[in-house]
Amino acid sequence: MIITNAKIYTMDDERIIENGSIVIENGKIKGVYEGKAPVQDDEIFDADGGVVIPGMIDAHTHLGILEDSISFEGDDLNEETSPTTPQLSAIDGINPFDACFADAYKAGITTVCTGPGSANPISGTSVVIKTFGRRIDNMLVKAPAAMKFALGENPKSVYQGKNETPQTRLATASIIREALTKAKKYTDAMANYKSDSENFDEPEYDDKNDTLSPVVSGACPAHFHAHRADDIFTAIRIAKRFSLDYTLVHCTEGYMIANELAEENAKAIVGPNMTDRSKPELKNLSFDNPRILNEHGILFSITTDHPETPIQYLPLCASLAHKHGLPYMQALKALTVNAAKILGIENRVGMIKQGMDADVVVFDKDPLDIYSNVIMTVIDGKAVYKL
Repeated sequence: MIITNAKIYTMDDERIIENGSIVIENGKIKGVYEGKAPVQDDEIFDADGGVVIPGMIDAHTHLGILEDSISFEGDDLNEETSPTTPQLSAIDGINPFDACFADAYKAGITTVCTGPGSANPISGTSVVIKTFGRRIDNMLVKAPAAMKFALGENPKSVYQGKNETPQTRLATASIIREALTKAKKYTDAMANYKSDSENFDEPEYDDKNDTLSPVVSGACPAHFHAHRADDIFTAIRIAKRFSLDYTLVHCTEGYMIANELAEENAKAIVGPNMTDRSKPELKNLSFDNPRILNEHGILFSITTDHPETPIQYLPLCASLAHKHGLPYMQALKALTVNAAKILGIENRVGMIKQGMDADVVVFDKDPLDIYSNVIMTVIDGKAVYKL
């Protein structure tokens, strides 16, 4: 396939091609050119002066796990039977036939990170997937993508109703520290056994510790659900104690502590902002958050937290951040390359350049214009949607 006659935002060092072409072959981007492509193809798509950007990425969703228009039968979000369920994997709960997958790719969102909710202090692993497919195993980009931790009101509210722990922020943090400490001991014992089986016994297998082992060893990132500033600092404190590769999810009050986050070189997945203040820890919700984080040099992306905000409104969330002062290119980055970097998949998606997955979106005009339309979405070189 060749896409031609397009304004291309490559997101590769903010390179913009005012009138260019993209050559796609075998699911990858073979070349990006000024003007016409130097090769010919039977399948040529004339963008007619439209705008092409990389397929958009939502770095924090519950797509396919909390299904659309279904109650309990399609709700696999939270296993509220234990405060620590790290052994759970999102891959076992995603339904690719959920209608919201089509909502996503029709809006130009080609990749998402999806996973369990925030009822438990430790709730399981998320995965990164493409938004088009029939079998989840064939849609995977990265699995596991991250271990989900949750601080603040959600674990408190869930277990207070059960008269079980945790009912305080103190208990939530303590449960996470205890689990990570046990996992570290288990990991060290397993390493000793593998390196010297004559002098060390093999530790008894433990599913929870085994799943947390890549987290404490730094191989699997940690995503911390945290809205309020004090919860954000708790996440950082725990992450530093156990040397975790961490990202702050939501980071609602991040703009209030931006100096400190910059000093910590923190990463954040910001949102959902296009929602109501449904609980006390959202009282300082503001679309100024992305702008202020950007002014402090903090790497962040924008999320819908689907279905909290329906996933098709991801570009609208970036538009509103831009309206509140976030520079235009930074708003596009928050939907593409920044999200890819935060998820550790920037070698495959988030930019339009040679060798990357051929995930691109063609708009009839400015992608951040509310009146713009997606006229084609391409995932892995296949046109999965045309207007």
